[in-house]
Amino acid sequence: MNILEIQNLKKYFATQKAVDDISMNIEQGSIFGLLGPNGAGKTTLIRMITGIFYPDSGNILLKGKKFEPETDAKYIGYMPEERGLYKKMKIGEQALYLAQLKGLGKQDAMAKIKDWFKRLEMESWWNKKVEDLSKGMGQKLQFVITVLHEPDLIILDEPFSGLDPVNANLIKDEIFRLAQNDTTIIFSTHRMEQVEEICNHIALVNKGRKILDGTVDAVKQDFKENLFSIQLDRIPENIHSPAFEITNVKKQELIVRINNGFKANDVLGYFINQGNSIVSFKEILPSLNDIFIKLVEGTPTARQFEKITE
Repeated sequence: MNILEIQNLKKYFATQKAVDDISMNIEQGSIFGLLGPNGAGKTTLIRMITGIFYPDSGNILLKGKKFEPETDAKYIGYMPEERGLYKKMKIGEQALYLAQLKGLGKQDAMAKIKDWFKRLEMESWWNKKVEDLSKGMGQKLQFVITVLHEPDLIILDEPFSGLDPVNANLIKDEIFRLAQNDTTIIFSTHRMEQVEEICNHIALVNKGRKILDGTVDAVKQDFKENLFSIQLDRIPENIHSPAFEITNVKKQELIVRINNGFKANDVLGYFINQGNSIVSFKEILPSLNDIFIKLVEGTPTARQFEKITE
């Protein structure tokens, strides 16, 4: 079931096509990575999804119905990259105030705040002012405020910015827990290693257009280059085979590219027949970072990867 459907969305500013005919579906309970370089249109797209901007054309469906910002904003939690907190307010008071703005009663809000503060090790912060927080502490507070009202769709823009590894893991665990409870997460970041670890589906936007859409596994499979790593007990001399070519040698490891018409078993068979002992053999898949750079730089032509199906 799709919780969010974006249909031919467009948003232009003067001559700039910030979002240029973008369509995508986001399944309920998924962790969806929204990727793109600076100026790609991600923020404009997010602002239309949250009702901050109205599209020039196209449709947004939330939970199967046309998105109405005035009534449907309660189903969404949005954590922007910029800190959106009142600097002079105490942390506990601010969390309570914003939770009530989202429709929670005071007693219910207090119970949820205390639970989240305990989860994220923030119990001693209650009377601190926001202006006294480090960037990482501010990120934790913004995360709590974003999820307090238990929205169906949570949008996180660079949520790990300023966090040390321990606190990043705390937030990461909560993201997984929320997704397991059928909450949908849209995760926007420049950190590709975080996307590989956290997301199960991604879309890449560049110059206002979607140039990639698919599961992380499908995307990596689609861009693989038939590269394999093979570790041997020793590197033999005079390696010659029509099945593969060697692209790199590292101590007892060979990186080989299998030629068209041949399979992995042909490579393994060659070395076994030569009397070599194989320590390990594995396929090398491209990283999302490599794919990101390749597409954004325009090699290969991004349009041919407009959509990757599972």
